[in-house]
Amino acid sequence: MTPPDAVPAVIVGAGPYGLAVAAHLKGLGVGFRVFGEPMEGWRARMPVGMFLKSTPRASDIADPTRRYGFNDYRVGRGEPSVGDLYPIPIAEFIAYGEWFQQQRVPEVERSAVVSIEPGREGFRLLLERGEVLDARSVVLANGLRPYAWTPAELAPAVDAGLGSHTSEHADLGKFAGQRVAVVGAGQSALESAALMHESGAAPTLVARRPELVFGDPPEVDRPGDRSAVERLVRPATPLGPGWPLRGYSGMPWGFRYLPDAARADRVRRILGPAGAWWLRDRVEGRVPVLTGHTLLGADPSDRGLRLRLDGVTEVLEVDHVLAATGYRVDVARQELLDERLRRAVRRTDAGAPRLSGGFESSVPGLFFAGLSAADTFGPLMRFVCGTGFAARRISREIAGRR
Repeated sequence: MTPPDAVPAVIVGAGPYGLAVAAHLKGLGVGFRVFGEPMEGWRARMPVGMFLKSTPRASDIADPTRRYGFNDYRVGRGEPSVGDLYPIPIAEFIAYGEWFQQQRVPEVERSAVVSIEPGREGFRLLLERGEVLDARSVVLANGLRPYAWTPAELAPAVDAGLGSHTSEHADLGKFAGQRVAVVGAGQSALESAALMHESGAAPTLVARRPELVFGDPPEVDRPGDRSAVERLVRPATPLGPGWPLRGYSGMPWGFRYLPDAARADRVRRILGPAGAWWLRDRVEGRVPVLTGHTLLGADPSDRGLRLRLDGVTEVLEVDHVLAATGYRVDVARQELLDERLRRAVRRTDAGAPRLSGGFESSVPGLFFAGLSAADTFGPLMRFVCGTGFAARRISREIAGRR
C-alpha cells in the first residue's frame, strides 16, 4: 500500500501549466505539493526583449475563479486592459506569472525535483535539498527544456562550442559583433535573428522553406468588433481566426481519436513555422536570408565555423550557429523519470506519451501536461491558452480517486 502520509499529488514545474493544475486542484480541495522556481523556463530560456506570439486573451493562465487573467493583472496595477494588437513583452508576462503564483499558488516550493521512481503503489521523489517524499500522483509540467532538438548535422559545432540551441540563451546580446547563422524559419528563428541584429550581431537566416511566412495583423483589436459575417466565416479562437482552429481549440478532446500519423502531422503543421505579424518589419530588409537551403554539415575551422548547405549558397562562414529548430517530445529524454518508469510509459512511434482523456500515461498516476501532451490533444497544448483544458482534466481525474 501507499504510505499513509503520501501526498495526493505532486506537480513538477511552476510555469503556466504547473500553476494552473495547482490552482484547479486547490479549487477541488485536493492536497498537493508543487516544486520549481516560478516561471523559471520563461526567465532562463527565452531571450530578453522577446514578445509573445499569442494575444493577451490567449495568454491567461487558467484559474477556476477566472479572476486572474493577464488583463486582470494589468488592471490591478492601474494599467488599461489590452487587445489583440498588443504584443506582450516577455518581462511583463513573467511578472504576470509571478503575480498569479503569489495570488493563487503561494504553496510553491522553490526546490527542484531530482528524480522520480516507482513507489509501492505510487511514486517516490527525491528533492534537490535531500528530502524524500511519496506521492500517489505526479504531474510532469516541467516545460520545454527536456525536448530541445538540434539536428545531428550540427553536432560537430556543438561539440566545439560553436553551436547551440535557442533555449540555451536568455540574452542574445552576447553575440554582438559575431557572424551567426540562425537555422529555422519559425517564430524563434525570426525573432532571435531580429534581436541579434538589433544588438549588433550579424545574423543570417538559413531555412529549408522556399520563403518566410508571417501572420497577418488582427483586423480589429477586439474580436467582438468584427462584423457578424466575419465572425461567422472566420470565428475567433485563442489560436487565431478560422473554423479549423475553432476545432483544435474548442475540441482538443477529439484530437486524440485521430490516427497516430494524422496527429503527428497536424501537431507539426498546424500553426507551423511562421513569424508574428509584428515581426515582419524587423526581419525583412534587415537580416540576410537563405531560403530553400538545407543544412548538410558544420565544420569547425581556423576562421570559425564552415556550414555546408544544399542550395544556391553552398558554404557559409560564421562564428556561431544557433539552432532555432524547436522541440521534439520523447519520454526517453525525461531524465527526471527513473529508467523503469520511462520504459513503462507507452509511447507513439515518435516517443511522445500516449495519454488518456485525463492526461494520464500508461503508468497509473503519472500525468503529462503542456507540450508533452500535444501529440494527444493537439496544437492547443503548445500555448498558454491550453492550460484551462489541461488543468480541468488533470485535476478532476486526480480528485475522482480520493
